[in-house]
Amino acid sequence: MSFDLTHARHDPAHCLAPGLFRSLGPGDRKRLKLDVVYTHGEDKIEFSGPEPLSHDDLKVLQGLVAMAAVSGENGRGIMLRPETESEAGRQLRLFLDLKFDALEKDAMVAKGSFKALAREIGYSEGGSGIRNIRECIERLWKVSVIVQRGKKRVGFRILSEYASDEDGGKLFVALNPRIAEAITGERPYSYIDMSECRKIKGSNATIIHQRLCGWIKPGGSGKAGIDVLCEYAWPDLAVAKKGTVRARHKRIRAAFPELESLGWTFDEYAKNKFNIKRPGV
Repeated sequence: MSFDLTHARHDPAHCLAPGLFRSLGPGDRKRLKLDVVYTHGEDKIEFSGPEPLSHDDLKVLQGLVAMAAVSGENGRGIMLRPETESEAGRQLRLFLDLKFDALEKDAMVAKGSFKALAREIGYSEGGSGIRNIRECIERLWKVSVIVQRGKKRVGFRILSEYASDEDGGKLFVALNPRIAEAITGERPYSYIDMSECRKIKGSNATIIHQRLCGWIKPGGSGKAGIDVLCEYAWPDLAVAKKGTVRARHKRIRAAFPELESLGWTFDEYAKNKFNIKRPGV
């Protein structure tokens, strides 16, 4: 099955939350935990999990979000409503661990296969690629999200998986209500160009790309300093040693050519300050 995914309508809060996805070094998976508190508009959002999320997890989630939008016959995805009667639907909602007001909200299903997902995000369709994707999905499932607006609270996991095959066969993944609302247009969404995502290989370039897509619309522009761009990949920059900061500056600059090859521009109008322009659709 090939979806030929063109874009993902992603939830801006999942794209912009500082530290939700980060560049990881050796041993960071075991040493660090995911604990991010982010204010997006009127919402206070808490992401928590036993392991940090990296660029691989980011790419897999992007692919699932794009896949969910085309899974249904009408091209708008398969809705997972509270009153669903199918066994798969009930299990997917159960595994999403919906809490509080989220119990009455719709989720959305991405239906396909590991091989199709690997192909659409630019990964190998062989054993190593499939194993990597499976690990990412399981890691994402462990992430809990609490959203609070005033006295209203909703809770869920980022996603849940019901059925899959090791050899790249069937894959059913439910995406949380907040992402579902972005896909259907019920809330503002960030436009992620999947053709760009497939071409980006570097970990820092991958993370920077999504963060920039979260706040710069296609054809638009924005300004950011080198420290801000570094914090996209390393949210602990403020407590890093000077030598580490300088090294990270170089690594961020090294990621620019990969994005520039896709049509992005980084005009350094002052030292370490950039006017960033995004290509149009």
